[in-house]
Amino acid sequence: MLNIALFGPPGAGKGTQSRFLVEQVQLGYVSTGDSLRRELREQSDLGKQAQDIIASGGLVPDEIIVQILEKTIAAHPRANGFLFDGFPRTAIQAYILDGLMTKLNSSLDVLINLQVPDEESLRRLLERGKSSGRSDDHKEVILNRLKEYHEKTHPVLDFYADKGLRVDVDGTQSVEQVQQEIRRIVQAQYSKRPVALVLFGYPGSGRGSQARALAEAFDLECIATGQMLDEEIAAGTELGQRIQNLYERGDLVPDEMVIPLIEKRIEQAKHQRGFIFKGFPRTRVQSYILDGLLMKHGCSAVKVLDIEVPVLELMERLDRRSRSEACMPYDTGTERIVRRLREHERKTVPVIQKYGEVHGVARIDGTGAFEDVFARCSDEVRQMFQVGGG
Repeated sequence: MLNIALFGPPGAGKGTQSRFLVEQVQLGYVSTGDSLRRELREQSDLGKQAQDIIASGGLVPDEIIVQILEKTIAAHPRANGFLFDGFPRTAIQAYILDGLMTKLNSSLDVLINLQVPDEESLRRLLERGKSSGRSDDHKEVILNRLKEYHEKTHPVLDFYADKGLRVDVDGTQSVEQVQQEIRRIVQAQYSKRPVALVLFGYPGSGRGSQARALAEAFDLECIATGQMLDEEIAAGTELGQRIQNLYERGDLVPDEMVIPLIEKRIEQAKHQRGFIFKGFPRTRVQSYILDGLLMKHGCSAVKVLDIEVPVLELMERLDRRSRSEACMPYDTGTERIVRRLREHERKTVPVIQKYGEVHGVARIDGTGAFEDVFARCSDEVRQMFQVGGG
């Protein structure tokens, strides 16, 4: 999740740059002005409260603004983050925004400040006034808006400068040049934090081979739960002995044993660009655990791939593997193969559906040569490292 506040005086071009960020970076757009006008049009309870205050000549209090913001944020459950335009306007609202971000288990990543001299703002707005018909595009009104902007906004800019989050952009450049600078700023924010790739696929889909190849190609730490458990057994650790006992009894390894191993691997791989998860999560419970782990460790994007292969081809692949050196204990016999496929459908398919609702799932055609499937997966992975990826 990437959260940006866009600042600039009237006429700085915030509207144009906001559209660019919303479309290219796929952020949820949060504008207090737009949201308030919508509430007024819809005559919602919040709109009626605000209307009565405005009619009496008062300013809409932060208590109402906060509720409108919460409602706007809730309307974008699948956003990659949020763009705040026109908020915060005061130092108090800056603290309010910190509180809102905490509620989302997130934080503001950067404040982009479009710098435009007053005389340029005045020139642009007067020019706009010739065709806009807006009542506020007149010299006296514009000068008053600029005065109010400087009085209220400077404390906010100082607030975020002290936190190291303010980045200034020369707003007198062309629209394209400003967009290029903003893209660079956003890309820098993405590159600061690791990404996470979750790889799904039925047994026999080639998920393990693709995970290893993708990890090497994109400098990702491959986190395969089965491999980690086997490593504990081979090392003869106390945990490994407990895992071995569970295996011998035919029991599943509980999450209480698996999660510390995953988190340890994440913490040891901080130099990597991110992580690729294979074999985890297998259940809805584990999917929520993984979401919490990724949020805790500041992953900027989550990409979910599901490698799809027709059932008959899956069975043929698993049958061939059962007669090769790569045979797994659970590959032997048609009955075991069918049981594995059914288990995946019963437990893991609902997890994929859940990710589809939250992050979206890229469906990968898993048929054909290994290199062809790898190329399809790679095209999706590259998007994670681009502006708006994930």
